[in-house]
Amino acid sequence: MAWEEWEQLKSAAAERHPTHMQLNQLPADPGGSTGGNTAGGAGTLKHSHGPWMRAAGAADDLRTSTGNAKTDLSSAHDGVGSGAAGLTSLGALRSVLASWEKRLGAVRDECDALGPKLRQVAQDMGEVDVEVAAQADSVKVTGTGKGE
Repeated sequence: MAWEEWEQLKSAAAERHPTHMQLNQLPADPGGSTGGNTAGGAGTLKHSHGPWMRAAGAADDLRTSTGNAKTDLSSAHDGVGSGAAGLTSLGALRSVLASWEKRLGAVRDECDALGPKLRQVAQDMGEVDVEVAAQADSVKVTGTGKGE
């Protein structure tokens, strides 16, 4: 295929399917206000402790349930060794039990560490919100009647 023919094919394709640029954004308000959305500095962006605290609660619940599962799993295997003496699968059963106890313990320990960290994030973000709000309120904007 000659170069000229290739250029003609590209040109014809471009005419059939012109490229368009589209920005994914909220439609502009013709009045110039932001209409209550957070785009454009409407002042409605606020931090909420809720998601962080729910995540911390979920970590606590998971810590408790994995701890209980580990205890239940261990007690369910009590006496298996004496009742299954001589079975070749006893070694594999003990290995699986040890593996699950280790995994459940790791999940429990991770959740134990994660809960307080999530609560701390909620607290820290709230403190940052207060600090940023105070700094923003101290800015004088002329011509708006605000801060003058």
